[in-house]
Amino acid sequence: MSAKLSDDQSRVMNLSLVVAILLLATKIAAAAMTRSSAIYSDAAESVTHVLAVAFAAWALRLAHKPSDDTHHFGHDKVAFVSSGFEGAMISAAALLIAYEAAVQAFTGGEIASMGIGMILTAAAALVNLILGCALLRVGKRRHSAVLRANGEHVLADVWTSGGVLAALALVHFTGWRGWDPVFAILAAAKLLWTGTRLMRESLGGLMDAADLAVEKTLRATLDTECTKRGLSYHNLRHRHSGHTHWVEFHLVFPDDSGLLDAHEIATELEGRVATTIGRQARVISHLEPRSAEHREEYWELR
Repeated sequence: MSAKLSDDQSRVMNLSLVVAILLLATKIAAAAMTRSSAIYSDAAESVTHVLAVAFAAWALRLAHKPSDDTHHFGHDKVAFVSSGFEGAMISAAALLIAYEAAVQAFTGGEIASMGIGMILTAAAALVNLILGCALLRVGKRRHSAVLRANGEHVLADVWTSGGVLAALALVHFTGWRGWDPVFAILAAAKLLWTGTRLMRESLGGLMDAADLAVEKTLRATLDTECTKRGLSYHNLRHRHSGHTHWVEFHLVFPDDSGLLDAHEIATELEGRVATTIGRQARVISHLEPRSAEHREEYWELR
């Protein structure tokens, strides 16, 4: 079962969508007034950002939808699809920005209304900085890949805006128009790095890549709890599906253990493991006698 969509998650995602639309309009106006390739790059990134946030808002709600007859493990994994889509949008914007900056580097052109452009860009950067930090904070607290990816995207926009401000300032003080496309290309490189990282992390989630830090914690807990009870374990496996952390392992009991006692011990140990993870968790153990510990189950060979 997926965790319920909390009010703070819904609120911060809706705020992100509204802010993205308003800032897109602001940046388009600034780009039209200044004819700056750096500001144009910032606006182009915001177009993809609006699309990505709209997709993320839909994915966030779907990810918290309970399991049903056709999705027995819930809908969590759409979170990884969303973060991958967001990464793809960032990367696409980076390539477009780099292309347009290269074209304008050769064609040239004067920058107009520089002061207004800098004020609008600085205001947009400040708003995005506050929003991005809020998205990351809620995303980490709620273990939401969707919110964390959206927060990364918003903060990437801050980097772009910072590059725009640096470019316009250098153009103003040095008089060299070339700073404008140079900083646009640098911003594109930063965006491309962020986008590819998000896509790589998304692929890892979809492929059930194990978190080594979580595995170390799980093994430490199981080692301690099993030693106290004179048990052993093997076949530890775990994966994160977006909101839920799934853990399974085999518990080995003495041959003369009663089924009821073994079940109660296993249930208690599963609770300890779930508490150790400290997030939405589903822990499943398989009980087996010590005499059959090394016997391979046929279904695990598939």
